[in-house]
Amino acid sequence: MSTVKSWQEVASQLVDVATGRSAADLVIRNGVWVNVYSGELIPATDIAIADGRFAYVGPDASHCIGDDTNVVDAGGQYLVPGLCDAHMHIESGMITVTEFARAVAVHGSTSLFVDPHEIANVLGLPGVRLMHDEALEAPINVFVQAPSCVPSAPGLETAGAELGAAEIAEMMTWPNIVGLGEVMNFPGVANNDKRMVGEIAATVAAGKTVGGHYASPVLDEQFHGYVAGGPADDHEGTREEDAIARVRQGMRAMLRLGSAWYDVKAQITAVTEKGLDPRNFILCTDDSHCGTIVNDGHMNRVVRHAIECGLPPMTAIQMATLNTAQHFGMERDIGSIAPGRRADFLLVGDLSAFDVRSVYATGEKIAEHGKLLLAPASFEYPALARNTVKMGKQLQSVDFDIAPPANPESAAGVERVEARVIGVIENQAPTKALTAKLKVVDGVVAMDGAQDVCQIALVERHRATGEVVNGFVSGFGYNTNCAMASTVAHDSHHMIVVGTSKHDMAMAANRLGEVGGGVTFYRDGVEQAMVEMPIAGLMSDEAAEIVAEKAARLVSAMQAAGCQLNNAYMQHSLLALVVIPELRISDLGLVDVTRFEKVDLFV
Repeated sequence: MSTVKSWQEVASQLVDVATGRSAADLVIRNGVWVNVYSGELIPATDIAIADGRFAYVGPDASHCIGDDTNVVDAGGQYLVPGLCDAHMHIESGMITVTEFARAVAVHGSTSLFVDPHEIANVLGLPGVRLMHDEALEAPINVFVQAPSCVPSAPGLETAGAELGAAEIAEMMTWPNIVGLGEVMNFPGVANNDKRMVGEIAATVAAGKTVGGHYASPVLDEQFHGYVAGGPADDHEGTREEDAIARVRQGMRAMLRLGSAWYDVKAQITAVTEKGLDPRNFILCTDDSHCGTIVNDGHMNRVVRHAIECGLPPMTAIQMATLNTAQHFGMERDIGSIAPGRRADFLLVGDLSAFDVRSVYATGEKIAEHGKLLLAPASFEYPALARNTVKMGKQLQSVDFDIAPPANPESAAGVERVEARVIGVIENQAPTKALTAKLKVVDGVVAMDGAQDVCQIALVERHRATGEVVNGFVSGFGYNTNCAMASTVAHDSHHMIVVGTSKHDMAMAANRLGEVGGGVTFYRDGVEQAMVEMPIAGLMSDEAAEIVAEKAARLVSAMQAAGCQLNNAYMQHSLLALVVIPELRISDLGLVDVTRFEKVDLFV
């Protein structure tokens, strides 16, 4: 994390600089102050920085300038607080904490609130500690939330590790833990599950923020019980009524724009049309893969999108700065340009276009015109974080065969069965629970390209059991023999394989076993694209730009095979997320997430 002394350590120096008794390290002159407290754009403003914090913000910082002060003329550019991402998972970027921080810094993100529950599901507490310690060395602020649900849905999946109230209490003592990560087991909270009650109690006792995740569209007594149980925010809303319900109950509504989750537009009307107080709305990304970050941006992308959806620029910026800081109790450190705060700020040319021209972290310029100014850096992950893909055997095509139930229907001599099918919804995390009539050929239930129904398999990869759970999925649009396999399979992170060819499915799965994890795409028996992720099967140890190029080849390969979904890889990776409705797959079978229970593949 960018090194900066606490306010208590430097308060007297800040006072001396503000009054002119000492010289500032840096003075920025002639900027337009985006004051997120007053909601004003104040022209002809100077700022003076000492020891990595703002000392003076006002009309004339001449008295703060000494012989060694670095003076920069902003030339009328906007002075904007560094952007905060209130809820996100670094592992979804396919890269390490170090690479992620460097990649988003050029876009103006200077504070990240990360929930490393992906690595926790693979490596448990040691994996979280690795990312926590790496975060402390990042060039920007990377604050960590303790993963709350490992596994996310006990009894419905088997993760590579388990965390409970004792582990949460331990993490609350770590120096960079700022709260409890999203509490996904919303039925557990609503039903006073002892584990969830204990984890939330440990967080509250430590004076830290409890993150929420209420994924059901049903806002009944269970929703009210969940809010009463302690979660303080929620990013799972997809409708205007979701945002309204959460804010009315005292929660912060977190509106996300990730690589494949487009939930801002549908909810922001709660502010722009219904007139709700914007102070209780926060912008975030949740999941952004490195291709989106490198090519399109990060929180600057979210701010631009919110403005395009009708928010005034000032309000959008407040939702990505001050509102986040206040929510996490960090208002005295981040989220604004004001005396005493860390000197994390941006120079922006046009607020509506939000073109970030320069980025400063604790008073040091770290990026300019989209180029990082920092020296190369890396973090070495130890052996315990590698070679985590344990399949138990080489898979064959027959491992993906699906036998019909005992008494399939017979029509015109052709046997058919009615199967449950996971339906992908473009640009949203939820799925649909569909059904399809499928033929039985030579004693095996067949896929049906005409109905856009192909196979999905969950391959156990933590304990080398060799087990494969098979099912059906619709929405990818593949029109040729192909398959994609990924060891990123939120949240338990087994291996998900989706394909139209069982031969390609077996080849793709075995390939990931060879390289230690990642994502690969096969077509007609030939590998078309590969992103190696040897760290827990979740992250690459290569530079963000290299990983983004590989991810782009993956997208191209999927498109060439007929898939036109936006960011289809992200949709693929969430098909095992058994805490978001409606239908998912786990190592224990199909899961109806509207009822939180396992269901048969056949109706």
